[in-house]
Amino acid sequence: MSEGQPERTGLAWQRTALASAACSGLLLHAAATTSHAAPLIAAPISIATTVVLAAAGAGRGRRLRRSTAGLSPALAATATVLVTATAVASLGALLATLASGH
Repeated sequence: MSEGQPERTGLAWQRTALASAACSGLLLHAAATTSHAAPLIAAPISIATTVVLAAAGAGRGRRLRRSTAGLSPALAATATVLVTATAVASLGALLATLASGH
């Protein structure tokens, strides 16, 4: 593995967690400013996703710098399920908002 690969991988995880945090902020704003239940459901899922992605990214970067094993399968599966749930819940929140005309 090249010398800069662990750093690039760590930065990619940080960008992904940051994008997830931005999505969480938008969902929290939608939950606070609309009367729909969908953003109230999507926001906590998105926050959990952000936490898992940030933790997984930090751990993955450390392991790469030490040249040890990769991401645990359980953590990878958890992140995958949470990202998928966030996408589905966010889409539901968007559709509910659009259907109401707001």
